[in-house]
Amino acid sequence: MTVRGWVRAWAPAILWASLIWGFSTQSFSAENTASAIEQILRWIHPSVTRNTIGLLNYAARKSAHFIEFLVFCLLLFRGLRGEGKGWRWTWALGAFAAAAGYAALDEIHQSFVAGRTASPYDSLLDSTGALMAMIACWLWSRRKLQRAAATPPAIDVLP
Repeated sequence: MTVRGWVRAWAPAILWASLIWGFSTQSFSAENTASAIEQILRWIHPSVTRNTIGLLNYAARKSAHFIEFLVFCLLLFRGLRGEGKGWRWTWALGAFAAAAGYAALDEIHQSFVAGRTASPYDSLLDSTGALMAMIACWLWSRRKLQRAAATPPAIDVLP
C-alpha cells in the first residue's frame, strides 16, 4: 500500500479518534451538555421541566457513546481493509478489539479530567456500538454476496 493509500484508509479513523478524545474533556461534561440542551429545549418549549431536561441529557449522552463507537468501528474496519474488498473476520475482529480498547482508554482518560467520571458501563455501551457496527457490516456483506449470486451472468452475443 502506498503512503497515499494508507493515509486515505486511516485518516478518517484517526480524526474520529481525536474527536472522541475531545468529547472526553471538561467541555463535554454532563453539566455542560445539560446546559446546552436546556437552552435549546427552553427555546423550543419554554415550560420544559428540569426532570425532562435531565432525562433528555442522559439519553443524548448515552446515545452519543453508542453512535461514536459505532462510527469509529466502521472507520477502523475501513482502515484495516485498506484497498481490499468485502468482508474478512480478521478485519472485523481487529476493528472491534481496537474500538473496545479505545473505549476503555477513553474512560481511563475521563477519570483524570476534572468534572468527568469513568464508568465501565459507558465502556460497555461503547463496545456495544462497535459490535453493532460489525454485525451491520457483516450483514451488508452477506447481502451483497447473495445479490451477486442471484444475478445471472451476462451473455455476450457476437454479431
